[in-house]
Amino acid sequence: QAQAVVNGGVENAVLDQPANPAAENVVVGENPEIQEEQVDEEEDDNEDEEDAVVEDAADANNGAQDDMNWNALEWDRAAEELTWERMLGLDGSLVFLEHVFWVVSLNTLFILVFAFCPYHIGHFSIVGLGFEEYVQASHFEGLITTIVGYVLLAVTLIVCHGLAALVKFQRSRRLLGVCYIVVKVSLLVVVEIGVFPLICGWWLDICSLEMFDATLKDRELSFQSAPGTTMFLHWLVGMVYVFYFASFILLLREVLRPGVLWFLRNLNDPDFNPVQEMIHLPIYRHLRRFILSVIVFGSIVLLMLWLPIRIIKYVLPNFLPYNVMLYSDAPVSELSLELLLLQVVLPALLEQGHTRQWLKGLVRAWTVTAGYLLDLHSYLLGDQEENENNANQQPNNQHARNNNAIPVVGEGLHAAHQAILQQGGPVGFQPYRRPLKFPLRIFLLIVFMCITLLIASLICLTLPVFAGRWLMSFWTGTAKIHELYTAACGLYVCWLTIRAVTVLVAWMPQGRRVIFQKVKEWSLMIMKTLIVAILLAGVVPLLLGLLFELVIVAPLRVPLDQTPLFYPWQDWALGVLHAKIIAAITLMGPQWWLKTVIEQVYANGIRNIDLHFIIRKLAAPVISVLLLSLCVPYIIASGVVPLLGVTAEMQNLVQRRIYPFLLMVVVLMGILSFQVRQFKRLYEHIKNDKYLVGQRLVNYERKSGKQGTSTTPPQSSQE
Repeated sequence: QAQAVVNGGVENAVLDQPANPAAENVVVGENPEIQEEQVDEEEDDNEDEEDAVVEDAADANNGAQDDMNWNALEWDRAAEELTWERMLGLDGSLVFLEHVFWVVSLNTLFILVFAFCPYHIGHFSIVGLGFEEYVQASHFEGLITTIVGYVLLAVTLIVCHGLAALVKFQRSRRLLGVCYIVVKVSLLVVVEIGVFPLICGWWLDICSLEMFDATLKDRELSFQSAPGTTMFLHWLVGMVYVFYFASFILLLREVLRPGVLWFLRNLNDPDFNPVQEMIHLPIYRHLRRFILSVIVFGSIVLLMLWLPIRIIKYVLPNFLPYNVMLYSDAPVSELSLELLLLQVVLPALLEQGHTRQWLKGLVRAWTVTAGYLLDLHSYLLGDQEENENNANQQPNNQHARNNNAIPVVGEGLHAAHQAILQQGGPVGFQPYRRPLKFPLRIFLLIVFMCITLLIASLICLTLPVFAGRWLMSFWTGTAKIHELYTAACGLYVCWLTIRAVTVLVAWMPQGRRVIFQKVKEWSLMIMKTLIVAILLAGVVPLLLGLLFELVIVAPLRVPLDQTPLFYPWQDWALGVLHAKIIAAITLMGPQWWLKTVIEQVYANGIRNIDLHFIIRKLAAPVISVLLLSLCVPYIIASGVVPLLGVTAEMQNLVQRRIYPFLLMVVVLMGILSFQVRQFKRLYEHIKNDKYLVGQRLVNYERKSGKQGTSTTPPQSSQE
């Protein structure tokens, strides 16, 4: 019966489409797993419904009785009794101790159930199987032991669930099923968010070893010296790779015909619920999807990283390896530059609307070219454009007749109905014309795509670095420079060049006078932007990084009998990251003057940049606060303390510890002021609860000079 329902829905959807045999084939071919999933789900639902008829009837009767006995006044009275002084124990009751007891008990139970028991189950199993040495060699004994315990718990719950279903224990079966779902979702989250990015990060590292002149032995030594840091960095690289791959898939969906990427989940689909998929789909489906994802992501890394490196080493032997060695005595920390590249350079390029439009335009141009070369234009982009052109060429009477025609699949409400019928499949669908020898054409399309990705990867790996090395050679000569400098410099130069060319091409039809006027305006805007950049991206990060070095880093890393060394370039690089974090926290925080000014600067943008407003409202106050934070402690330590006649050791102690001491004082003052405000609010709340009888709203009327009458001043009477 479930199969008949599904087939009937699909047949109705096909009958609503225009007469196109190829489109019917596509409906079946692009969604091979939809019917299977729906049949499985409906069979499970039927079994659950048969088991729970009596329970649902009893629950319905109890629920109806509870609804009749429910009283809203009792809930309001309970909410009024739960006040701050009662929760904190300020009214003399013991409710506060009861709350503390429940919190401690629940936390203990949570740790016992979700950490203690799985760990010991996994530990006993590993010791019993004799795998203790292998687990200890991984340097992550606790994590692996806990995961093994969760896996064994999941297997045990599956077996118990099957036995309970066999002996008709419905309540135990439901309870075991819920416990199994919790363990299953937890393990799948660990695999999807933890294991998969880690595999991608290690595979990226292994495929790029020749690019950095490294070996697997070097990676093994680094893992043994710092296993936690190594695993975290590889996981971070894998997450960045997965994120940008998903972003590119979303961009492809904007260009391609709906239905081409039917095998990939649409993350923008409002009906897409990953947790629900984890609950409903069986384990073998998740395992199959995980293996397929590993194969796809690994193949793309081989195609776009390993193979281009081999080609570059064969064609340009002297171009590789990249110079990315981490020197301990270097005046600049390359790790800070890597963070700067990941947090500033790449987001600045990829978040630009023009860069995304360029990439989207390139993808669309490639799709149109491949579609016409292989006669796959209808499959890749659809026939919507051709239908629009044909509709414009038809006479008016034909156009009037078409107003009552059935809309094309993929447009309007019919697309929504089609998406509802295809739950679990792609959102939206458009029919296409299927040419002759279609599988061969798809194979040629995949080959053409691989060649294009290979060429694009070769260009991205060589052109920015080559341009950056050539530009840096004028400044540093033949000295070796870290490739982050050259890559970032070349990337920005390439971006500015492409941007300038596109702007000039857009201005050419407007004439010479307009071009000169635009150049004048842009020159003035560039000068203003440079001034703002020097202040906000140069001076402020430098002062912020130096202050962070004096307050946090130097007291923790440098003993009192040694002299700290400061590197301005490194302080600036870290200051950029700190400034970005502080700006993000400020924009997410409450409304105050700094948030208002930053929002106004963002709203104005670069084209409407207000130099006077930025200097007066943002740069000057921030730089003044930072300079005072740097200079006042130094004046106290170097100018005032020696006048007191203290020893040299005491002077050194004051100079080295005055910055963290003042930070502690400022933090304590902030906490005290916050607590004072909170206690004032609590005092007012307690006073109003005890003595406030009522409030009355009085209209506010201004004094009228013409009438010469006086009105009652605004007031709010409290009795």
